[in-house]
Amino acid sequence: MGCIEMLRSIDRSGTIALVAEETCRVYSRALIPYYLAGQIDLEKMYYRKADFYEKLNVAALLGQKAVDIDTGKKEVLLSGGEKIGYNKLLLATGGRPLIPPMEGLDKENIFTFLNMDDVLKIEKALENAQRAVVLGGGVIGLMAAEALCKKGLQAHVVELAGRVLAPVVDEPVSSLLEALFAEKGVQVTTNNTIKEIKGGSAVDGVVLTDGTQIPCDMLVLAMGVAPRIELGVQAGLKIDRGILVNERMETSQADLYACGDCAQGYDSVAGISKVIPLWPNAYLGGRIAGANMAGGRRENVWSTNMNSMHFFDLCLITAGLNVSAEDPGGFVNISRLDMQKKYYRKFILREGRIAGFILAGKISRAGIFVNLMRTKADVSQFADDLFNEDFGYGSIPENLRWELLEKDLILGVVNQ
Repeated sequence: MGCIEMLRSIDRSGTIALVAEETCRVYSRALIPYYLAGQIDLEKMYYRKADFYEKLNVAALLGQKAVDIDTGKKEVLLSGGEKIGYNKLLLATGGRPLIPPMEGLDKENIFTFLNMDDVLKIEKALENAQRAVVLGGGVIGLMAAEALCKKGLQAHVVELAGRVLAPVVDEPVSSLLEALFAEKGVQVTTNNTIKEIKGGSAVDGVVLTDGTQIPCDMLVLAMGVAPRIELGVQAGLKIDRGILVNERMETSQADLYACGDCAQGYDSVAGISKVIPLWPNAYLGGRIAGANMAGGRRENVWSTNMNSMHFFDLCLITAGLNVSAEDPGGFVNISRLDMQKKYYRKFILREGRIAGFILAGKISRAGIFVNLMRTKADVSQFADDLFNEDFGYGSIPENLRWELLEKDLILGVVNQ
């Protein structure tokens, strides 16, 4: 979507074709749990109106799959045998659900939780379900469990790690979440996973690695996603965990770009190349790719992990590095926790500069913290003030405040 909009803002007449496996126009996958829980209707999930492709003169080949790229002839082969030529090509193939091998995966009422098709199948199965097991205690798994709980099911989360949401938050927030889910009636089992799925044609329970048996009418597999890199591999692109791209979203092959969950670029805070599977990052990458595909020159000058989410009544925002303990490499963690108020605020500092933060409960002012992190501002002199609930630009020493406000606050893109 970002690429199409940028292309059309520069070139009103060039030919644009979109190939997508799904049959519906672009929608928010982040809203899938809210649709399942009955909090929003289907129409509110779409990012753009029904005539989006028509208005932008895009040939939308929905429900079709690209299976091969001939970079020599500059052609894309579709599963139906049709070939489409291109001058510039963007790969935005996203991610695929991780499904570990286990006995019984062929039974009915076993679902993933990634796209619209998944949630429509789950919605249909809800009619005859009372108990659900969710495998995976990450963002996707917890949101699925919350939605199923709100639909009246007994939900049970099984997580292999020692705590939920471990890659994203630290131990205090994991404890807050586990207590919250228990309070809402969702059971959480950690340090365990499923070794066998029981039942006849349909699932009726699971057996964990420690022998525990959990009855259920539905199993949701939510262990995360992996980049869909098959087309990139087939095209001979440089691949690590994802398709490697530079700051212009160019792959190792001329005229071939990649963005979103399938691409791997530079994390400005971590200082390494990594996949950042987040919607804002995907949209921004699409716009940058679109500008360059149209003959301009734009670069992604700053990006890092940023998550905004909420579970039941607890809001969370995280950004940058997630360092659980003081690190001999120079990280210092400062934090304040109030379990009673479900309030937590933590900053990871490196040489006095914010390298990451976690906000739970009260999440206002997150944009200011991101700006301090992006500009590598030294917060040593006012580090204690970061915990004030009314912290704002007025809390920052005057010289630094004006320096921050004078700079462009729009993240990530610079014209050259």
